[in-house]
Amino acid sequence: MPTTKARLFIHRKERNEDGHTTELKAWIVPVNEHTPHGLKYSVVYIVNSVRVIGYDNERGKADHRHFAGVEKPYTFVSMAQLVKDFNADVTRYLEGDDDNESDL
Repeated sequence: MPTTKARLFIHRKERNEDGHTTELKAWIVPVNEHTPHGLKYSVVYIVNSVRVIGYDNERGKADHRHFAGVEKPYTFVSMAQLVKDFNADVTRYLEGDDDNESDL
C-alpha cells in the first residue's frame, strides 16, 4: 500500500537582536487520529539554547503548548491562530509574565 508523504507547508527560522531564535515548521499530512486537521507543526522560541515556549503536535501527544516549563493541551483552530497565540506568549515571556494559567 503506498504511503502519502508529508509536504512542507512553511519553514521560517529567525534570530532576533538578543540572539533568541524563533522557528516555525509545518507540514501538510494525511488526516488521521493523530493529525485531525491535516497538519503536523512545531513552533518554538529558544533562549540560550533552551526552549522557553513551544507549540506542537508530536505523535501520540496531540496538540499541546509548552510555557514556563509546563506542558498543557492546546486547542488548534488554524495556523493563523496558532501564530497569534504563540506571539502572545512570546510577548508575555519578554514582559516577564511566566504565569502559565493562560486560557489557551
